[in-house]
Amino acid sequence: MSTSRIAVYSGTFDPFTLGHDDVVRRAAGLFDQLVIAVAVAHHKKTLFSLDARVEHVQHATQNIAGVTVLPFDGLIMDFCAAHNACAVVRGIRNLTDFDYEAQMAAMNRKLRPQVETVFLLPDAPLACISSTLVREISKLGGQVGQMVSPSIAAALASIHANQGA
Repeated sequence: MSTSRIAVYSGTFDPFTLGHDDVVRRAAGLFDQLVIAVAVAHHKKTLFSLDARVEHVQHATQNIAGVTVLPFDGLIMDFCAAHNACAVVRGIRNLTDFDYEAQMAAMNRKLRPQVETVFLLPDAPLACISSTLVREISKLGGQVGQMVSPSIAAALASIHANQGA
């Protein structure tokens, strides 16, 4: 009897960048199913609402086989248990990301030892992209078309226009 290998890729995805997209595509090729868990993010003030972020990620990943997008709140290890996940996927761009993610992976292993953490590196030209920088560049009127999909670039422009940025 074969069991499906399910992985979870979590984040606030505020906004979902081409770096995120690259990690999703790589992870989808490694696992039978990939659940993208869009975090409520109580600890952050997000630019986009949870519903908008879920919709953006669904739109961006609609043509990638085996990918599901769901909102989540709480501990990622509880979410993994609820979805029978064997792994958590994390994208790392640099040593700073690695230091933080390695600490989180160790803590997650304490909480749920049967769930592995898999680190994926984005394609080199995408490694400099972060949601924080994309939001800031967009807010200041810069072009983000090489960092996000056209639909997310339009959503960023619209939200900044409505905020009087």
